[in-house]
Amino acid sequence: MKHVSQNISARAVGLVILCAGLSACLVAGPEYVAPQVEAPAGWEELNASSQLGDGQLLGNGESVSVLEGFALFEEETLTGLQERALANNQDLQVGLVRFAQSRLQRSAVSGQTQPQLAASGGASRQRQSETGSATRLISAIAPASQTQDLIDFISDPFSLFQVGFDASWEPDLWGRVSRSIEAADARVDLAGANLAQWQLGLLAEVARHYFELRGAQNQELLLQQDIARNTRILELLEARERAGLDNAVERERQQIVLAQLRTKVAPVQQQQANSLNSLSLLLGQTPGSLNDELSASGTWNIAPMPDLALGLPSDVVNTRPDIQASEARLREATAQIGIATADLYPRITLGAGLGLETLESSELSDWGSRQWSIGPRFSLPLFDQGRRKTSVMLRELQQQEAAIAYQQVVLSAWHEVDNALSRYSAERRQRVALEDELAHQQLALDLAQASYRNGMSNYLAALKLEQAVANVQRELSQSDTRLALNLVGLFKSLGRSVP
Repeated sequence: MKHVSQNISARAVGLVILCAGLSACLVAGPEYVAPQVEAPAGWEELNASSQLGDGQLLGNGESVSVLEGFALFEEETLTGLQERALANNQDLQVGLVRFAQSRLQRSAVSGQTQPQLAASGGASRQRQSETGSATRLISAIAPASQTQDLIDFISDPFSLFQVGFDASWEPDLWGRVSRSIEAADARVDLAGANLAQWQLGLLAEVARHYFELRGAQNQELLLQQDIARNTRILELLEARERAGLDNAVERERQQIVLAQLRTKVAPVQQQQANSLNSLSLLLGQTPGSLNDELSASGTWNIAPMPDLALGLPSDVVNTRPDIQASEARLREATAQIGIATADLYPRITLGAGLGLETLESSELSDWGSRQWSIGPRFSLPLFDQGRRKTSVMLRELQQQEAAIAYQQVVLSAWHEVDNALSRYSAERRQRVALEDELAHQQLALDLAQASYRNGMSNYLAALKLEQAVANVQRELSQSDTRLALNLVGLFKSLGRSVP
């Protein structure tokens, strides 16, 4: 009997070694192959790049952190707001929690590769039924004179003590577990890419509302200056009317101009309130908490932008979080094919158990109370009306869908970058034209003021030229805001900042 037990143990060990070898070399399903993307060789191949003119954006360089990229604006207040948003934004906190969940799920999946060990034990008081199935057996094998004694003996209450250990291990014969780990890794990467997307979007939103706020504050300041200037013009026209030099028509026209300027103040103030509330929400603060901190502090102008190195166009594929997320979905879909394919084949579980069982607690530690078992179990799918094969076909179609979605995301990325470059370059050209117009208007104003000082013209002509200069300054301020917003959009379309 001992020899037979040794043979069984040897065969079990041999089966373990065989299963381990098979699990190392048999993996169901296709291997993931990263999709090939045809990226432009350089930014000059994009439609918008031909409009840049001076090549300010066409350099190559390595990417830097997002906060360092936004530091190009030379706005310390903006940098501080962005850092606080990263620390306090509630949506971003949810993203961090989801990322942590994905990592824990991956750890749970990887635990399937190791043997499972469990301990059990118990003590119970039991009684057999006097009329149960055991009674039928006693009646069949025992003499009639002893039947009742045996039934009384079996039905007497008794105690049962048990303690033991169970171990099991399912060898990964067809790669089901390894594919599950690949899918879990892809989900971790997906959660990380989503987190990066939220971070980038958060920083861009903070910058957008900040520049909209500063632009609106600029507009209000310039409007108040315009109102004061046109009030002086009105007073001058009223004086000329009293002196008989002008009629009431000119005065009424100036009243209309002044009224139109005053109607623009309330919308600009409302825009400031909206921007302040949006910023406080992004920073996880209550409405109005940033009013004092971000009150108007003089005229704002966008900092001169240095040469911006965009890196290579192929970098966009590696750095845009939405492309990384799409590739992670494709990797997971590929791994799911292997998981579904592995379910077509048999599953083998190697198990062993060792324990003690006795009716007397004092005998629980006796060697004779031992019991053990060892051996494999297997399950083989025979017929399920094609459910498993259908599952494989479904996973393959889902992989095709993920591959198409990946190509679409990449294509959309090129269009977003091209559109962002177009908007930024067009606004830069617009700003250059406004600066040229402002220079000519300022020259005309200087000449008019000199003519007034020499007694060759009245002060009204100089005031009207001042108004023309102010109009261009308002347009230039609006252009500065749009330029900053377009540059923020360019940062976001690249999926990172630019050095």
